[in-house]
Amino acid sequence: MARTERKTPAHRKTARAGARGASPSHTRTTGAVAARPAAPKLPRAVAGAVRAAREKKASDIVVLDLRKAGGFTDYFVLCTGGNPRQIQAIADAVEETLRRDVGERPALVEGVEKSEWILLDYFNFVVHVFSRECRAFYGLERLWGSAVRYDVPGEERAAAAHR
Repeated sequence: MARTERKTPAHRKTARAGARGASPSHTRTTGAVAARPAAPKLPRAVAGAVRAAREKKASDIVVLDLRKAGGFTDYFVLCTGGNPRQIQAIADAVEETLRRDVGERPALVEGVEKSEWILLDYFNFVVHVFSRECRAFYGLERLWGSAVRYDVPGEERAAAAHR
């Protein structure tokens, strides 16, 4: 019988990953497919914008990290409102929260007149508050497909996760 070298668990994982092509979905010992990346520690202002949108019941909140995608800004915060009044309320809440908590004001605000797509440009990040139809039509998630996407759980999912 040939003598085998004893390996530590870390060596076994590396050897297994190398044998299977080092695919991220195969490096786990459970064999489960890797999920989307966990939400990173976002800059304080971006996290504040997300929090303000959630407090006004925005739906489908997504943060796109554009730093490696060659974007003109670091982050997009995308969210959806159900009607023009809610869209305006979400944008107002984001502005107020960031002015109060972080001392930041948007350099540019567009779309307030129609309240179908309100854009708040804070240089390092841009907040987009859409109507459902407008968000589907423009498809910024598709357009910036190379960006890392972080889905923000809605109120109901966040509450269930803390139970």
